[in-house]
Amino acid sequence: MWRTNLKIVGLVVAVLGLYTLVANSIPQLQSELPQAVELSGDVTPEQLVAAGERIYNGAGGCTACHGLGTRAPNLLTDEGGTGTIGARCGSRVAGMSCKDYLYQSLTEPAVHVVEGYQPIMQDMRRTLPADQIWAVIAFLESQGGTIDVTADDVRSAQQPSGGGGAAPPAGATASLDPREIMTANGCLGCHKLGDQGAAVGPPFDGMGGRLTSDFIRTSILNPGAAIARGYEAMAGVMPPTFGQQLTAGQLEAVVSFLSSQR
Repeated sequence: MWRTNLKIVGLVVAVLGLYTLVANSIPQLQSELPQAVELSGDVTPEQLVAAGERIYNGAGGCTACHGLGTRAPNLLTDEGGTGTIGARCGSRVAGMSCKDYLYQSLTEPAVHVVEGYQPIMQDMRRTLPADQIWAVIAFLESQGGTIDVTADDVRSAQQPSGGGGAAPPAGATASLDPREIMTANGCLGCHKLGDQGAAVGPPFDGMGGRLTSDFIRTSILNPGAAIARGYEAMAGVMPPTFGQQLTAGQLEAVVSFLSSQR
C-alpha cells in the first residue's frame, strides 16, 4: 500500500512541477509604464523641447495616432494646408493662445475636435505628469511656432499636493461601477455601448458572447496582443496604460461587465 501511495505522491509532484514550469515560461502581461523624464524647476525652453520630443515619440504614445492624418490630425507636418501644429495652434480658437489651446487639447481633448476626426483621444493627465505635459506642449510649439512654455509652468506643475511631492496625474474615478469606470477612462470614445460611444473599436455590445473573460482582460492590459478582425487600421490607438490607471478591483469589474454583454 505504501508503495502505491508513494507513486501517487510522486505523480502529483511531477504534474505540479510540469505546470509550474509551463506557467513560468509564459510572459506575464502588464501595461507598460511610461519612462520617467526628469524636469527641474529651472529647465530651459531647449531642454523642455528635447524632453517633450522624447515623450511625444515614447511614453506619450502620440505617434500611434498623429502623423498619418487618418486617425488624428498631423502635428509635425502640414495639415490641410494650415502648416505644422506650432504654426496653426494660435489661430485654431479665436482669442486663445497657442499654449492655452494645446494645454486644453491635451487635457480636455473632446472640447476642440478637429473636423473630420473622431474624439478618440484621452485626457493625457491620466498617463503623464503635469510637467511632462508642458514639455510636450513646448515641443509642439517648436514645430513652426514660438515656444512660450517657461520654467514657471513646470514649477507650478510640480507644486506639492497634500502630503508633499509633485502632484500626480489626475485619476479618472475611484468608483467600482463598470459603466462609470469606462466613461471616466474614455472607453466610450472608441467603443459603442447601447446608444452611447463611437464605432472606432469593437463594440462592447455582445462582447461576452464573442470573447472570453481572459481575452478581454488581456486586451485591456495589452491591447496590441491581438487586433480584432476588421479593426486592423485602429491598431495602436488604444493606450497600453490601463494597468496603471485602473485598480485590480476596477479591472475585474470592467472584465466581468463586458463578459456579461451577450
